[in-house]
Amino acid sequence: MAAVGNFPVSVGHESSLSAALEAQKYLQSRLTATSETTSFRSIPIIDLTKSFSSSLTDRQEVARQVNEACTTVGFFYINAHGIPEEVCNNVLNLANRFFHELPQSSKEAIHMKHSNHFRGYEPAAFSSVNDFTSKETKEAFNWGYESGLDPNGGDGKYVELDGTSEGAVNQWPQESELPGFYNGISKYYGEVLQLSRHLFRLFALSLALPEDYFETLMTHPGGIARLIRYPPSINPKPLSALNEDEEIGLGAHTDYECFTLLLQDSNPGLEILSPDGHWISAEPVNGGIVVNVGDFLMRWTNGVYKSTVHRVVNRTAKERYSIPLFFSINYDETVETLPSCLSEDNPSKFPPITAGRYVLDRLALTVKTGKY
Repeated sequence: MAAVGNFPVSVGHESSLSAALEAQKYLQSRLTATSETTSFRSIPIIDLTKSFSSSLTDRQEVARQVNEACTTVGFFYINAHGIPEEVCNNVLNLANRFFHELPQSSKEAIHMKHSNHFRGYEPAAFSSVNDFTSKETKEAFNWGYESGLDPNGGDGKYVELDGTSEGAVNQWPQESELPGFYNGISKYYGEVLQLSRHLFRLFALSLALPEDYFETLMTHPGGIARLIRYPPSINPKPLSALNEDEEIGLGAHTDYECFTLLLQDSNPGLEILSPDGHWISAEPVNGGIVVNVGDFLMRWTNGVYKSTVHRVVNRTAKERYSIPLFFSINYDETVETLPSCLSEDNPSKFPPITAGRYVLDRLALTVKTGKY
């Protein structure tokens, strides 16, 4: 996403809301505009093995691959990421259990309409990332950061999207109705949170910054995660420019935060929009996790790193499950273009914004009530 315009200098709510509205405008224009130059048709795979090396040279080698992926595609797969396969399989199984074993009345009791922070159960078509231009078939369970889910324990200064520190705001199903659910979620969330911190150091190296450049910005990070179920297609059709997509699982959008880590099952569905207007299928890679650049990284880099438009369309006769973690810096921190990405001939395209408020304003645009 590259929302460019004349914005107020304030880092308050007005600036964040303006930025959120500009992002929506850009999205609509991006869905109709195409470049004349042929662009990517595949998504790179990055082996993280050397990123865990004690050798800075090894880590920089991986960081160079990250830089190339972020400047050309905005998406990449990671392998050898360190999250045990059994932990990944278990959380995907928990997603299946949540949607099939938890009674509907219990889901309604933790409906996200009861939350000021978009947490809890989200039924199909309750939200839309693309101005309700299509009915989204997905249903989801959403939760966010809690110090008890953080292997580091947090720094005791966590604030929510709106800047408040009212304690845990997640809505969890009862343990008696879904035994082992919280523990299984906690295990995966802790693993993927630590992996996100590791990746952030790689992102810093990829921008020729000190490896710990972002360290102080993620002491109590935002980290919204979701279990998402995409129902089987009623009328499966292959991805083709000749086919009109009638069953949109999750509409075209960019992600709001720093970057996203997506665990998906073996069923395809994620599709990425290339600059020349082609939807590219991100087929699942065995053992891999999808990483994509979010709006914050794009704003930091003044548009050098691409927050790429993507969507989900389940084109199969099977259910599809995916589990994204949207990793953010501390919600009370400011996102402002990096000095190294500015020059006299290339001033900032993006005004400073407060991280949490921007995410909250983007989320508010996805529900008809605008409630938050």
